[in-house]
Amino acid sequence: MTRNLSLLIVLALSLSLNAHAQKMKALFNGKNLSNWEFFIGTALTGFDDLKEKATPESTFSVVEQNNEKLLRISGDANASIATKKAYKNYHFRMEFKWGDDVYTTRNSGLLYHSVGDFGVGLDTWMSSIELQLMHGNIGDAYMMGDPYAEIPVEKEGDKLVYAANGDRLAFGNDQNGGKIARKDSNQEKAVGEWNVIDLYCIGQKALHVVNGVKVMECDNIGLLVNGQVQPLSKGKIQIQSEGGELFIRKAEIRNIKSFPDNL
Repeated sequence: MTRNLSLLIVLALSLSLNAHAQKMKALFNGKNLSNWEFFIGTALTGFDDLKEKATPESTFSVVEQNNEKLLRISGDANASIATKKAYKNYHFRMEFKWGDDVYTTRNSGLLYHSVGDFGVGLDTWMSSIELQLMHGNIGDAYMMGDPYAEIPVEKEGDKLVYAANGDRLAFGNDQNGGKIARKDSNQEKAVGEWNVIDLYCIGQKALHVVNGVKVMECDNIGLLVNGQVQPLSKGKIQIQSEGGELFIRKAEIRNIKSFPDNL
């Protein structure tokens, strides 16, 4: 009886630990942006005046909409909101939708494994890999600044499109794949509806998942330094202001040791 009780206690503790390990930690707390840092970069084409007026507070703010606290990103200048901490071996989930204000195009990005200084990427962002959020292209991979990744792709016209069984090419500055790999399918919701983005990163590998469907896989992620690839397995997380208003209601993270079996 005592042994059975001990086994039950061990099982209960194990289940409790597993549940704790699965719990997501909110990076957007719905109250303020105290655990984030900001950088205002360049002006959008034709909107120099808006860039001159832009501040971290005007570009990134907490607003209430339909009784929900949301992170609003104005989109009226190129800018970054970035975690103060670097992360590795994680699952990051974000829920976002587009707003009504459009200056150039509904464009933004989730930039992960962000390292170095702001401004290396297009005079605004840190070197990073971008999970593209641009309307119509959600899930693409873009090499922002000096990152490197290997992605299996197939050529469709003048585009290189992710294909699990395709030819593996190197992407980054001066690499044979260039800087952009396109997602393999369009899983985006209509403008005004909420999109769920799941980013899984373990070691030097990352999966882009849009509304529950894997659309991109990056492997052997690194940083190009003097033309040489240095392994890169962690970094800060950035979100772009880049031309269109967007709202985020959830940004959360948890540590993981393996990728989901169903992806």
